[in-house]
Amino acid sequence: MEVSWETSVTDSINTIYLLFSAYLVFVMQLGFAMLCAGSVRAKNAMNIMLTNVVDAVIGSISYYLFGFAFAFGDSNPFIGTYYFALKDIPSSSYDYSYFLYQWAFAIAVAGITSGSIAERTQFSAYLIFSFFLTGFVYPIVAHWMWSSSGWLSPSATSPFLGSGAIDFAGSGVVHLVGGVAGLWGSLIEGPRVGRFDAFGKAVPMRGHNATLVVLGTFLLWFGWFGFNPGSFDKILVSYPTTSDQGNWTGVGRTAVTTTLAGSTAGIVTLFGRRLLVGHWDALDVCNGVIGGFVAITSGCSVVEPWAAIVCGFVAAWVLIGLNIVALRLQFDDPLEATQLHGGCGAWGLIFTGLFAKEDFVVQAYDSGASGVSRPYGLLMGGGWGLIASQVVEVVVIVGWVSATMGPLFYALYKLKILRISMDEEMAGMDISSHGGYAYTGHSDENHPRFYADYMQIRGQ
Repeated sequence: MEVSWETSVTDSINTIYLLFSAYLVFVMQLGFAMLCAGSVRAKNAMNIMLTNVVDAVIGSISYYLFGFAFAFGDSNPFIGTYYFALKDIPSSSYDYSYFLYQWAFAIAVAGITSGSIAERTQFSAYLIFSFFLTGFVYPIVAHWMWSSSGWLSPSATSPFLGSGAIDFAGSGVVHLVGGVAGLWGSLIEGPRVGRFDAFGKAVPMRGHNATLVVLGTFLLWFGWFGFNPGSFDKILVSYPTTSDQGNWTGVGRTAVTTTLAGSTAGIVTLFGRRLLVGHWDALDVCNGVIGGFVAITSGCSVVEPWAAIVCGFVAAWVLIGLNIVALRLQFDDPLEATQLHGGCGAWGLIFTGLFAKEDFVVQAYDSGASGVSRPYGLLMGGGWGLIASQVVEVVVIVGWVSATMGPLFYALYKLKILRISMDEEMAGMDISSHGGYAYTGHSDENHPRFYADYMQIRGQ
């Protein structure tokens, strides 16, 4: 079939846009690696860096074999059963660039969960849960929300409650899934040795390198400009109700709302934590910024810039509050991933149900050539349809991930392949599992410097 010159140019530009967005999202993997490395103690830096590499390579295979098919194969509202191992790709609906973009999302989920169980998890457990999470658990949720046949998708022929749940770039699909998975892993493993004293009081275990944390935060910020604006998939597409605009208007607005939400959350966390702990903390501010990004990810394309500031403001207090609750419950998450990605992700879904603007909803999700009205934000006069769908998304994600990842972590625990021994944990995972420390100048005289020294001590 002959293709017009205009169509060829349009398709080429859209493919370049999507590939560039995929590259930006992949940069976030480096950001996660730096953030994680700086947030753990020096004796575990190599381990956490390696787990981030494993998330990418294991996730590549599992998502290629099964994940993409489960997420985007047309079959039924619950799960896709087509495109296994990219069979029949490219198709009329998807091509290789779309797979690459979605793969970058999938491996981000496993990176979130890895942070929750850092410094105490056997390496073999990472291999197992990463494959399962990226190949099965996450893709099912992605199918519900992002496939046109998904039962909660706003793009479905007959959307749930006339609306479907709006999760444009994944506050729920990516971040809430990763956060809930991390919650179960951390709960089943228990706190790190020494994290709480005999009276249940928290003992500080600060990350060893604030420089890496700040670097990771800015890399994540940079990557988020592919994560959120890139989720339009195409930039040369007219809005359904106009003939003189392309997606670039929505793309630009999405980049702005993303920036404002993260910046607001960072400012609020800066001063909020100053009031609570009495000093300015760079690590807390970095987590606050990321919390704002996580929250706005759901509604970034359908809210006004001023609403993004509201989103970031509340996200900061959600994170601060959940961290206080976590300490009181003796819950140990070294990266605060459960509180940050889980808590702020859930808030982001609710926020969208409150503040989504009608015009922007129509722009992002075609309501038909006539621009037929569909439910939008409750506080914007759009009724209860959208907010109800958002609440349903929160509930079903928590339920699905709990029903799948909870039993998996428990099985690994019972098989004694989840948590390392106390001796290994005290020595550090770098020396006990990876042959040496991440830094050649490691100066902690209380720990062996080389793997042979560690094995000799164990044999005594």
